[in-house]
Amino acid sequence: MSVSTGSKAPQFTLYNTEKKQMSLSDYEGQNVVLLFFPLAFTDVCSKEMCTIRDSYEKYDSMNAQVLGISVDSLFTLEKFAEEQKINFPLLSDFNKEVSRSYDALYEEFVFDMQGVSKRASFVIDGKGTVRYAHIQENAGNLPDFDAILDALSKLS
Repeated sequence: MSVSTGSKAPQFTLYNTEKKQMSLSDYEGQNVVLLFFPLAFTDVCSKEMCTIRDSYEKYDSMNAQVLGISVDSLFTLEKFAEEQKINFPLLSDFNKEVSRSYDALYEEFVFDMQGVSKRASFVIDGKGTVRYAHIQENAGNLPDFDAILDALSKLS
């Protein structure tokens, strides 16, 4: 299933680094930025998450909650968030269900790894409609942060 602009965002519930369940529906009435990323502690993923960390006030001022999602275990994400001082929730999609529902899953990744999240970004409005969707085929490319912010600005 392809998630595209104008479609309803697939609902999900995942565990965060505090070992609590979080659902997309928890943010009804608020904009959400979903950032799927391949693997914690890798160069590009660290740069992506730290870029958001360092500019989080921009997202917050646009009534947006950023959620980072990867197939890493919640224990790995907990350590990653601690070391990188991440100031927004990271969610573990260890079972790969959410990445698959957003069509953001590499069946084959590098070094014969299977089932790794693609680098993908989605902006979801407060009613659960996808207003921006971009899935990177090349995991070495960062998301287009300007396009994400532009999509959010149109929702304010």
